[in-house]
Amino acid sequence: MRILISNDDGIHAPGIAALHAALRDLGETHVVAPDAERSAVGHAITLSDPIKARRVRCDAGFEGYAVGGTPADSVKLAVCALLPAPADLVVSGVNLGPNAGISILYSGTVSAATEGTILGIPSMAVSLATYAANPHWDTAGRVARRLARRLMAHPLPRGVLLNVNVPNRPYAELAGYAVTRMADSRFVETFDRRADPRGNIYYWMDGYIELTDRREGSDLDALERGYVTLTPIHFDLTHAPSLETLRGWNLDGED
Repeated sequence: MRILISNDDGIHAPGIAALHAALRDLGETHVVAPDAERSAVGHAITLSDPIKARRVRCDAGFEGYAVGGTPADSVKLAVCALLPAPADLVVSGVNLGPNAGISILYSGTVSAATEGTILGIPSMAVSLATYAANPHWDTAGRVARRLARRLMAHPLPRGVLLNVNVPNRPYAELAGYAVTRMADSRFVETFDRRADPRGNIYYWMDGYIELTDRREGSDLDALERGYVTLTPIHFDLTHAPSLETLRGWNLDGED
């Protein structure tokens, strides 16, 4: 099995080292990731500038390609130009911080896995639900290893990727695994207005996630209860129930 590992925290991030350590003996592993942090860039790709890729050796002992672009760029470049043969699996992460609810739309970690899915490769994104000190990288690595094996044995339908969020606790203290849907939530932003030494105004964005739906079965609900969340997501953004509504507009007639 040939595994492509990527992320959005950058190739030198501890999360990608944890992921490589967990997966390296499952097959031939290749690490291709941004050369620096590219969090919350979504599915951005580089069109107007060249994309540089250089071979680097990371402190954790593995080698990979550091890409001067986005997570989606990294996966595209790896699959189309850098890998010696097609990948059998794309795994993105381990992200520092959860990617659940509305965060999925902004996440570069999820977008790297989405790009793998677009290219026809079974893919998953793995995130550790903490920003605190002493993350349990080993827990996330064990979860990723187990799910990578399951995903290869039981592939999801074409166009569907697996989004995984892991509670930040020892593996033995996980409540279990929960199959979930994306929570209905939104970011509530605040902007801190500041001035630089020359009087130019700039803003720092901050905020928090507001749950607009607290029904059981969502990723954020299960994550709060200590479960590893497994959410199948896909990139067809069509809202099927609205198709009939739009057909009923009768736009061929005159107003």
